[in-house]
Amino acid sequence: MNGDEKMRAALERNAKAVSLRPSLGQGTAKTKVRLSPGLECEIVEGSWKLTVGVGEKSGGTNAGPNPGILGRGALGTCLAIGYGMWAARLEIPITSLEIEVQADYDSRGELGVSDDVTPGYSEVRYLVTVESPAPKEDILRLLDTADKYSPYLDVFSRAVPLRREVHVLTPVV
Repeated sequence: MNGDEKMRAALERNAKAVSLRPSLGQGTAKTKVRLSPGLECEIVEGSWKLTVGVGEKSGGTNAGPNPGILGRGALGTCLAIGYGMWAARLEIPITSLEIEVQADYDSRGELGVSDDVTPGYSEVRYLVTVESPAPKEDILRLLDTADKYSPYLDVFSRAVPLRREVHVLTPVV
């Protein structure tokens, strides 16, 4: 069994399992982020640790990629992995695939100098470049199917309830 066949078998097994027992596919992901001096953050989830920061022009130490890079990267990698998974499931060969995520912004919103400018992106685009021996209509069917079921495409395109909880601690002296 080659890599695509193993992937297809695993994905079909997982799809069948959550169809029969939906609770198997439900849970809560938990990621912790700790701020350090220099606007540096450590992200920890399970055995994974990542460092995120901002550049010197924003008051940081450039300790790692900034949150925007991670956000755009999360969308791009989710799309790319989804395309790869659906290519295996639909048995459509892909020779190479690249996603470019473009996001338009205006820093005045983030810096609080204009209440008329949102602090987030005004538009996000993703450019998909696919090399494949498959017919174009098969590639488009693959992309449409993967987009329909993409978690981060959904997160970026739909308002998701967001709730803040605050825990204030007093330092022990």
